[in-house]
Amino acid sequence: MDIVIRILQLLLSLAIIVILHELGHFVFAKIFKTRVEKFYLFFNPWFSIYKFKKGETEYGIGWIPLGGYVKIAGMIDESLDREQLKKPPQPYEFRTKPAWQRLLIMLAGVVVNFILALFIYAFVLFVWGEENIPMKNAKYGIYCDSIALKLGLQHGDKIIKADAYEINLLQDVVYHILIDDARTLTVERNGQIINIDIPPQFGQKIIAKGESPFISLRYPFIIDSVLPGLPAANSGLKKNDSIIAINSTPTPFFFDFRNEIVKYKEKEIALHIIRDTSELVFKLKVTKEGTIGVAPRPFEYFFKSEKTEYGFFESFPAGIKKGFSTLILYVKQFKLVFTKEGARHLGGFGTIGKLFPPVWDWSAFWEMTALLSIILAFMNILPIPALDGGHVLFLLVEIITRRKPSDKFLEHAQIVGMILLVGLLLYANGNDIIGCVGGR
Repeated sequence: MDIVIRILQLLLSLAIIVILHELGHFVFAKIFKTRVEKFYLFFNPWFSIYKFKKGETEYGIGWIPLGGYVKIAGMIDESLDREQLKKPPQPYEFRTKPAWQRLLIMLAGVVVNFILALFIYAFVLFVWGEENIPMKNAKYGIYCDSIALKLGLQHGDKIIKADAYEINLLQDVVYHILIDDARTLTVERNGQIINIDIPPQFGQKIIAKGESPFISLRYPFIIDSVLPGLPAANSGLKKNDSIIAINSTPTPFFFDFRNEIVKYKEKEIALHIIRDTSELVFKLKVTKEGTIGVAPRPFEYFFKSEKTEYGFFESFPAGIKKGFSTLILYVKQFKLVFTKEGARHLGGFGTIGKLFPPVWDWSAFWEMTALLSIILAFMNILPIPALDGGHVLFLLVEIITRRKPSDKFLEHAQIVGMILLVGLLLYANGNDIIGCVGGR
């Protein structure tokens, strides 16, 4: 069921941002009296799921959910309609319009996507506000994975700075290492301030971890629920019991327990817990999956979050600020695509789908839709033939030089761009398949 919910969220999100992107092109084409022959959500080679014609435009839904398109008369696009271009130019065609009008038509989709993201962020801030757990409230410090431990971090450290940047949120640490190439972490450890050097290329090791974080917030393991019919329930464990040790190994924190319990698959253990003020020991057998049948209390329970609420008029400047900050962050992150590990972890629709929560959460859904809208806007404006940015580049050259590129040149550029995009699409989704098969 989790995967179905994620797929539905992804499809709905894509439908919203693609329809509005294409609507931007459509509206500006109409403003300049340019004929739009087709308006499609998703691509429809050979057949369409649904279509109808109104006026001069065919509207429809394709069966390949990789985007959408509007087919504008007299424009060299992915349809590569050579027959139309052989006919004498008509006043309603794209190719007969002034360059500035064609430029606005091509920019409209990207602009709509970015404005959509700003509006969504404002809407989310107004309805749900903004809630975070500041690092100053992470009273148990961090939990480190193997590469963090090799770096010199220790469980329980409290990270204060990355170079001169103050660390407010946990994700700031990764951001400053990957994006700002931070070379020193300042941490508080047992009341002392310690500086840890970050070696070159350490960010590549973080990327190589994929979805597994190299540092997490550390918190105790308090049982939130006991699943019936499994070892924990059969042995007498109860909600609110605190797990502190397995056999003779202390496991006062959730990650300690998780890493230790898998060593005892299908074996009997002595589980030490605190109930009220008493320490008790329970004998039970671990399942073959390395579990005992309990759910931990959510980590949010252990930390005091800080929430900022916005009034209706306050939410719009805050949403605009968040939208521009997200765009700047994404542009900075884009450089990672050109690194070895960044390219290896470039993902397709499977990776995007995993960004949505496994349960339907409207706040998370709209946040992700805003992010995808910004990503679509940025990727589309890249000066690559077959993308809006490619058309914009050639139009700017035309405006500056006052010489229009030939139809043959534009057609060849479109083919090259389409080959590049299809190759990138296959590579990214191939990474998803390899990662799924390999368990990455």
